[in-house]
Amino acid sequence: MTDQPSRAPILRVMPGPTDINANGHIFGGWVLSQMDIAAGIVASRRAAGRVATVAIDAMTFIEPIHLRDLISVYACIEKVGKSSMTVKIEVVAERDLGATQVKVTEGVFTFVALDANHRPRPVDQPDPPSS
Repeated sequence: MTDQPSRAPILRVMPGPTDINANGHIFGGWVLSQMDIAAGIVASRRAAGRVATVAIDAMTFIEPIHLRDLISVYACIEKVGKSSMTVKIEVVAERDLGATQVKVTEGVFTFVALDANHRPRPVDQPDPPSS
């Protein structure tokens, strides 16, 4: 995904002081939750309704995230099955007031489209609106 200069991030966020681990870097769980949020947005748009994360198929921490980094989370649908979708996620940190961009994390998450009863449904069958 890094070779697509015109892409827009799904989520941009700056970690705060409470997100730092004992090594002075940002907790892996914090960035994982940001990735899940961004991937969930993309998956729910594609499914036209509710989705649930069912697997983290791959996760790689490439570089640490620092306190003053502004992270951009990019996500795109990689594959669509009957009721599930695979979402590729990439996290890029902006450092030095935006002068430096560093790919810090990437992963692949699987989501399942859900019906009103929270049961799997076909991705291409939109979830009817709640009344």
